[in-house]
Amino acid sequence: MVTAVQREFTLPDVGEGLTEAEIVSWRVRPGDTVTVNQVICEIETAKAAVELPSPWAGTVGELLAEPGRTIAVGTPIITIDTGGAVPVADAPAEDEAVPNLVGYGPRQASATRRPRRRDTAPPPDERPTRTALSDESAVRTAVPLAKPPVRKLAKDLGVDLGSITGSGAGGVITRADVEAAAAPVAAGPAPRAGGVRREPIRGVRKATAAAVAGSAFTAPHVTEFLTVDVTATLALRDRLRATREYADVKLTPLAFVAKAVCLAAKRTPEVNASWDEQAGEIVFYDRVQLGIAAATPRGLIVPKVRDADTLSLREIAGALAELTETARAGKTPPADLVGGTFTITNVGVFGVDTGTPIINPGEAAILAVGAIKPAPWVVDGELAVRTVCQLALSFDHRLVDGEQGSRFLADVGALLTDPGLALTW
Repeated sequence: MVTAVQREFTLPDVGEGLTEAEIVSWRVRPGDTVTVNQVICEIETAKAAVELPSPWAGTVGELLAEPGRTIAVGTPIITIDTGGAVPVADAPAEDEAVPNLVGYGPRQASATRRPRRRDTAPPPDERPTRTALSDESAVRTAVPLAKPPVRKLAKDLGVDLGSITGSGAGGVITRADVEAAAAPVAAGPAPRAGGVRREPIRGVRKATAAAVAGSAFTAPHVTEFLTVDVTATLALRDRLRATREYADVKLTPLAFVAKAVCLAAKRTPEVNASWDEQAGEIVFYDRVQLGIAAATPRGLIVPKVRDADTLSLREIAGALAELTETARAGKTPPADLVGGTFTITNVGVFGVDTGTPIINPGEAAILAVGAIKPAPWVVDGELAVRTVCQLALSFDHRLVDGEQGSRFLADVGALLTDPGLALTW
């Protein structure tokens, strides 16, 4: 006796310890032929947008999850006919393990899986029927093809993506398509007064809210401020930019701040540590896993520069450029968003002078870097115009005493005031 090889692909754990994700868009339709590792859909977790590749080659049977639906890890999302028929004895078991998927990083050893939510799956009467999803026209209607930034723009402008015919390759809806669809609305006779727009709390916004609230009410925050004359650092940057070694590197002031943080952390290791309440221990880290807060179309994320303290200034500059480009494209892998030990947030790029940043959960401190701009400054008893910047350090007072936090902040400031000081440490 033989049976067709119809396999169900379940939503995998993408290596970040989360238990649910939202289906953003499908890249395939029922009847399409797929190959191994071909991207079949895009999902959004609380930390990143991830493209899921097909574990098998074959023909798409049914799409079992609608876009916009948040589902639990392990829930079937698609069936794939791997072709032909095989004896029943050789048919894959229902609990057969899915092959490893290319592109998924290793799970962090320190990550602890949260209990799975019991209310993730929709009630039986709200679950999409397989018949409806198997119909190709229904899929076209329910799955407008658009990248996450375009989807966000459509939400902000109140445009229904289902009403737009995409002008991009393969019918993908572009930013221009959304803006064109919104134009008639903007040009209408009179705007509605007192309108209200609601968005579900999910994805990055949901994770960020939980993290900052948990940190603010768990770790006793102390914030200290320091205004620094960075004229010498910017002069050094200009000299380095003119050299052959730095010709192909985007050397920004943030690279100098990151290097200063790594050097200063060696003199005050308490800022590169974490509080283990359960074990009753303070964990000190040998390496600095440097988080850089980045504003993206999906919200605030904090990708990491791994072992930043082992990198040269040039290597840090290159890592920051790559990190920023990847984050803005929405391609930061989940493994790059966990395991940080210290964070820098550059509020200066928005023209902000300073702030009181909230510590990332599990870390001891965070440094906010303000806008770099000319200001009156006293040099050798004379008033002069110098380039200055304000720094704000928030630290967990359970881990870092005032003396230690002050020393660390002063060390960072001293290095940015006189970069040559690093040669004496």
